[in-house]
Amino acid sequence: MNTTTLCRVGWAGSAVDIETQWIPASTADRPLLVFLHEGLGSVSMWRDYPALLCQALDWHGLVYSRPGYGRSTPRPAEQHWQPDFLERQASEVLPALLRELGVHQTYREVWLLGHSDGGSIALIHAARHPESVQGLIVVAPHVMVEDISVSSIQQAREAYLQTDLKARLARHHQDPDSAFWGWNDVWLSPAFRSWSIDGLLPLIRCPVLAVQGSADEYGTLAQIERIGALAPLATTHVMAGCGHSPHRDRPDELTRAIRDFVSQAHSPRR
Repeated sequence: MNTTTLCRVGWAGSAVDIETQWIPASTADRPLLVFLHEGLGSVSMWRDYPALLCQALDWHGLVYSRPGYGRSTPRPAEQHWQPDFLERQASEVLPALLRELGVHQTYREVWLLGHSDGGSIALIHAARHPESVQGLIVVAPHVMVEDISVSSIQQAREAYLQTDLKARLARHHQDPDSAFWGWNDVWLSPAFRSWSIDGLLPLIRCPVLAVQGSADEYGTLAQIERIGALAPLATTHVMAGCGHSPHRDRPDELTRAIRDFVSQAHSPRR
């Protein structure tokens, strides 16, 4: 993978540095695929999947770590994310980053690929900013809070406190407490239990591929079934026996599903 750089963006009344990594396509006029990581993810936690997928599609790639994650500006210890944290990432941070990088002036087509929380952010962004996105790929996305999600996130909390999970996360985050507690505290807060983006899904006007493993420990297939029922141009794909991270567990199968979808849904603008 290429080295990362920091992009300074104004957000929430201050400047934050956002870790970014670019993957080039063979020619400048190819589409751009923006990667949105999971709730404990970062640029490095994607490993080599973005590069492999972009090579398979011959698309440009932009991978970034949200504020609080990776090498981006950590979350202040006293800052507690609120139930609208995904909406703020989708409607404030992502647009600010794309503006700062001049993405829409450089690329005629921009697609988003989001995993888990990143999938939720991709869906919200496409609903709120339909003119800025030509397609979505969401992998193990959340559109509502389920009991299985809360249970697994409670287990992650115990693992962080009692095992070497913090040390393992420190390989990917300059401040693992920033990443972990920002995500864990808000997901386990009573106020987040009723969170849902059902009302936004019908507003999405671009093609959507929603992928989930049937053995996902953080959500049931009801998540992508809701997307299939409510987003007008959505296609769902179930990966039998796969868990929450298809790009790590079954990358070849996921890439085939994405390539098939893109070949049908993607209409090049030359």
